[in-house]
This record gives sequence, C-alpha cells and structure tokens, in this order.
Amino acid sequence: MADSESEIIARIAGGVSGLNARAWDRLTGGDPFLSHAFLSALEDSGSVGTGTGWTPAPILVEDDSSHLVGAAPAYFKTHSQGEYVFDHGWAEAWERAGGSYYPKLQVAVPFTPVPGPRLLGSRPHSLLTAIEALTVQNDLSSAHITFIDEAGAADAELRGWLVRHGVQYHWFNRGFGSFDDFLAALSSRKRKTIRKERAAAVDGLEIRVLRGSDIGQAEWDAMWAFYQDTGSRKWGRPYLTRAFFNLIGERMGDRALLFLACRDGLPIAGALNFIGPDALYGRYWGTIDEVPYLHFELCYYRAIEWAIEHRLGSVQAGAQGEHKVARGYEPVITRSAHFLPNRSFRDAVSDFLEEERTAVASETEWLRRELPYRSSSSE
Repeated sequence: MADSESEIIARIAGGVSGLNARAWDRLTGGDPFLSHAFLSALEDSGSVGTGTGWTPAPILVEDDSSHLVGAAPAYFKTHSQGEYVFDHGWAEAWERAGGSYYPKLQVAVPFTPVPGPRLLGSRPHSLLTAIEALTVQNDLSSAHITFIDEAGAADAELRGWLVRHGVQYHWFNRGFGSFDDFLAALSSRKRKTIRKERAAAVDGLEIRVLRGSDIGQAEWDAMWAFYQDTGSRKWGRPYLTRAFFNLIGERMGDRALLFLACRDGLPIAGALNFIGPDALYGRYWGTIDEVPYLHFELCYYRAIEWAIEHRLGSVQAGAQGEHKVARGYEPVITRSAHFLPNRSFRDAVSDFLEEERTAVASETEWLRRELPYRSSSSE
C-alpha cells in the first residue's frame, strides 16, 4: 500500500519477532509493552498466533530508503477476548443484520490494558491510511485501536474514526519523598485505614522485592501458578503460556519487577510489574492462599512505595477497580478509536458512544469528588 501524498510505502509483516529489534524499538519511546522483547515474547511463546484468535500482522511504514519510520502492532482477530474494550454487543448487532463481524483488525498490545501510543513513529496518518485500506480491501467489518494515547485518538478522529472513552485508575507522584509523605496527603481516616490494611496484609509473611535476574526459575514457576489461578477465575482459560514468563525473564531484564509474599519460605502470592521510563505498570497478580488486604498491599501500596523510592511519576495498576480511588488512585480517561466502513453501522455505534462518553464523564467527575486527599475530603 502506498500513501500517495507522501510516497511512503506501508506493508504488513508476519509478526514482530522477525523484524529488526533496534529499528522497532526506536519508535516506541521506551514503552515496555510496545518493545520488541515483549511483543516477540507473546509470539514466540504461542500466547498469540495459531489457534489463539490473534494473528500477528504488524503494519510498517518505510521511507524510500526502506528505513522504518512508522509501525502499528496489529492483529487479525476472530473473537473479542483479551482486549478490555468490550464490543461484543457490536458483534451481535452486526451478525443479526447478516454480516460477519470476525475477523476484524485490532491494533493493540494483546492482553494489556495500558494506555500509550499505538501509531508509532512519525507517520500516524500514513498508518491510519494503511489500516483503513487493509480493512476495506479485505472486506473486514471494522478496525479498532485500543488504549491509544490522546494524540493518536485525535489523529484518528480527524479522519472520521469514532473515539470511545473508558475509565482507569492511576496513582500520581506529587513529589512525595516517602510513603509516609503520601499518607500525610490523605485524610486522617484514610491514613488510618491504609496503615491497618498494610499491617494485616503482611502479618506472618515475608515480602520479597525481586527485579530482573533476581527472579529465578522458582519465582517464575510461582508467578505462573498465581497467574493461572487468577486467569481461570476471570477468563476461564489464562491467555498467556508458561513459556511467555520465561521469555520475559530472559528478554526484558531489569524492566520486570516482582513483589512476592512468602509464608514459611514458600511463595503464596505475587504481583508482577513492568518498569517504564516514568511509570510502574502492575500487570499480573495471583494467590494460592487468600489473605485479607494482601492484594492491596502487593498491587497498590508496594507499587506506590517503589515508585516513590525510584522517583517515577505514576503507577498504573491495570483495568477497572473503583476501590482504587479510596487508596489514592485517580480516575483518568482512556481512549480507543474505531473505523467502521459501513455507514449505517457507524451511525448506530456513534449514537451509542456519544451517550457512553457522557456517562463516563459523569462517572469520572463523581469519582474525583471521592478522592481521599485532604484537598478533596474533610479531615
């Protein structure tokens, strides 16, 4: 495919694994989930690919010297699982009308509801042109870019894409020097609650903080068991394979951070995080022994403590969870962009999204009033 305005050539590759890692990573801005290491680990571990409903089809934009100047992590999807932006109702409506919603084109980081750039490099409009052409030429029902950053959503909207809003909860470092500084910014009632939760969570337990090569095979085995337990309860079948965790350990080095809870020397719970340039991302959690408040300790409080210690600007602890607000995590708007070639279908979805955005804005406003900080609540 060629963009006639710029003479930029776009092509589809068979996966990220076979691409030049250095050329790809130059476009990612250090985002750990967009890295060649992370995306190739998904492919090489069989977490995406044959039999998964995620067929890798990264879209590449090259200049006339064959230098990579733009890219989008794209997949042909035969279902809507593992996306965290739910379009099952759209699929049902399209198929009731006699169409085939699947396969569809998904630009995303699989199984990873972390906002960030999706139109990588300096040619976002060339990438959008290529995505639109690929959708139309293959008679696909739709193309979707999930958890796209604000700039990318604006570029897509200029081209007539529909933009959808959602809500996540992120913690922001307001220049805190310690966890106690963070607590001091909260109402006295919330301070007391968090201190009680932390004390109860670690009673009788040892908490280990492991990074990079400190995470050995035994720890990865434990984390896999925790992930399986959580995945089986949430999704019925965990998305990631055991091999994925090994590859992450090998390829992502010090960007992997594990909080591990042990009783009598044996791991009973863990939270796996990834370290970005200015954020800590909580991704996988699980336990084999339910302990009150341990989830909050490993996934929220330890993450905040570590981010403060290492001068990171934010913590993103995954999708959903209004209970995070009471623990200092603030509601933020997330975005996705949707290209629907059929005009009638697009109009119907547009009406739905307009109502949904209004509801999301109202919810976000209400949640901000519930923040536990002294400036937003009484002592």
